[in-house]
Amino acid sequence: MAPHRPRKKLRIPDATAAPAAAAASDVLLSLPPEVLDEILGRLGLCSAVRTSVLSRAWRRRWESLPFLDIDIPYGQQALWTVDSVLPRCSGRIRRFSTSLDELSARRLDDWLVVLSRHGGVEDLDLGQDHNRFFSLHSSVFSWRRLVSLELFTCHIPLLPPDFEGFPELKVLDLCNVKLHQNGEYQLEEIIETSPLLEKLILSEVCIGGEDLIEWEIRAPNLQHITICSNVDYGWNFAQLPCLQSAVIDLWEYVGDRDFAKFLAGLVQVRKLSLSTFYAPVNGIKIPETLPCTFNNLKSLKLFMHFCELPPILLVFCFLRSVPNLQKLKILICYGKDQKTEVNGEFLNALWTDGMCANLQVLEMTGISWLPNEMSFMKLILSKARLLHTLSISHDDDCSVSHVDPLHELVTYRRASAEAQVLFQGAAGNY
Repeated sequence: MAPHRPRKKLRIPDATAAPAAAAASDVLLSLPPEVLDEILGRLGLCSAVRTSVLSRAWRRRWESLPFLDIDIPYGQQALWTVDSVLPRCSGRIRRFSTSLDELSARRLDDWLVVLSRHGGVEDLDLGQDHNRFFSLHSSVFSWRRLVSLELFTCHIPLLPPDFEGFPELKVLDLCNVKLHQNGEYQLEEIIETSPLLEKLILSEVCIGGEDLIEWEIRAPNLQHITICSNVDYGWNFAQLPCLQSAVIDLWEYVGDRDFAKFLAGLVQVRKLSLSTFYAPVNGIKIPETLPCTFNNLKSLKLFMHFCELPPILLVFCFLRSVPNLQKLKILICYGKDQKTEVNGEFLNALWTDGMCANLQVLEMTGISWLPNEMSFMKLILSKARLLHTLSISHDDDCSVSHVDPLHELVTYRRASAEAQVLFQGAAGNY
């Protein structure tokens, strides 16, 4: 007879075991809802939507997120994605960024209207290729919580009468945009009614009309400004007390106006990049000194050449007004044909006491070993007592051998015993 086997006890399932097992199989769902929302919100739109395939519980989870970022690349996928997803988002959209093609540009107004129903976005980034411009819907001007606005190849409409400004805006980046006649006043109002603005980029802005309008950029919290334009739209700055860095490339900035007054608004800047290779027009005289002193300026980058007298005089005009300058970087532009010779004696006569007293680094990029360039480098070597580096690179198409002029510089007398001459070869694409 087979031995008697004791009957196994039946295990009664614990009523709490199933939920615990489900929670164990889906760790993310066990997180607090606000933590899970933060995780999904950081994934971006496409990744958040893909979580729908994880399980039934995840199928529509992304639709109820309190916030979502929509960042869609160029192409038909952008059209399909935004059209199918945007109406299903119940929460607010923090960021909306897309590169428009011809089809999606036609749908943009509808998208912006839908976003307006969500209260707008915090970060709007729209662009199209150089050959086509899209028109911005005026509803964007009602987005009070906008923090960053970046527009590329865009027609900007007139401000609505009830425009109250962007109280939260910190970044305004307008590149290759078009404004209506007297658009200077529109820019002035947008900037002035954005009290938190920290970064302003105006590049290749086109404004209708031919009259030169008096207006100012007023931004008490502005830390960085870039202005790049081949047209003088009467650019002027009110005092910018928090300014840290500035890039100014205005082909006609000397123009018919007061160059010194133009620069005075940048007096608080610490790092400045400026194009100075354009000769002044209508016989305007280069000032010997500026009416203000750039006490905070530590780094200065100049796009210039040494072929004519005006840009050379502008360099010395600057150097007299930057007592604490530590780094001077000169990038040679359009400077291969020397028309005026300024020898060491001439440059030495332009030197004043205290000039370059704190200069430590001089970078000369894209030179052609012209006599004027050599005279300037020799002058700095002989005068700058704290200089420790003179870094040189020549133009890629330079036909002059560097051997003799470099030897001349290396053996030239120096005011600083620590000064080194470093040859970097060809400048390349700087």
